[in-house]
Amino acid sequence: MSHSNSIDWKHVFAPKALFLTLLGVFFAVIAFNGFMIPAHFIDGGVNGLSIVLSHVFHINIAVPLIVLNLPFIYIGYKKIGKTFAVQTLIAIVLVAIGVQFIEVPTVTSDPVLIAVFGGIFIGLAIGFVIKGGGVIDGMEVVAVYTNSKSKFSTNEILLAITVIIFGLLALNFGLDNAMYSTITYFTAIKTSDYIVDGFEGYTSLTIVGKDQEAIKSLIVNDFGKAISVYKGERGYLPGSFDFKQDCDIIVTVVTRLEIFNIQQAIHKADPTAFIYVHSLKDVQGGVVKRLRSH
Repeated sequence: MSHSNSIDWKHVFAPKALFLTLLGVFFAVIAFNGFMIPAHFIDGGVNGLSIVLSHVFHINIAVPLIVLNLPFIYIGYKKIGKTFAVQTLIAIVLVAIGVQFIEVPTVTSDPVLIAVFGGIFIGLAIGFVIKGGGVIDGMEVVAVYTNSKSKFSTNEILLAITVIIFGLLALNFGLDNAMYSTITYFTAIKTSDYIVDGFEGYTSLTIVGKDQEAIKSLIVNDFGKAISVYKGERGYLPGSFDFKQDCDIIVTVVTRLEIFNIQQAIHKADPTAFIYVHSLKDVQGGVVKRLRSH
């Protein structure tokens, strides 16, 4: 999402963006009304704090859902983009309206099932709204912005904020609720990651080996993967620092489901090959995306 001087209304009301946002709102309402609010469980962030405040002060949850998110929507408006801010505002308002007016029957009273499935549904909500171009919790906006201003990662910032909110939950509803909410929180994180990044996920393999041509042929011809080749040097080992030789550093992008078979094949072709794996958040264009579209 990039900075923008104007709101791209065509993008805001694009059928795909609207569908993903509405789908996310639908799952959020199920999570809140069917699981989290009745059990006093939360998933952290502004929405979790809204649940706590609505019970403590006996106010309509729609009020803190909108009011507490407004400052973060403004930060998103100034720092991320106006289109993003509008899509986020639409999503949050729709969630507040849905939570207020849509009744969802209680599915179970088992706290573990509530924690797990509440996390799954809110994770689906977060993931689909992000793919639609916004967020349903303003805390994600401030975490990304703070991340650019500090040495801490986004996840570390979100975790610190969540710990504080869970502490408030424990004080008001007991330690058990806070612990069950931890399950909800981590389930939501993993579910949203799968929705945003895909179930397969992308991974970068970097290979340095002796039989470089055999490794290249194996990856391209046997596994049908594109490669990039960097010119480098291998050697510099403890005890033989002065030994070095030119080499090709081979890089390819695969799904995590393919890692094991490719690694095994590489080690069979070159038992001394050095391989390291690096997880990727996203892959744009290239052969990987084109092959998956067929």
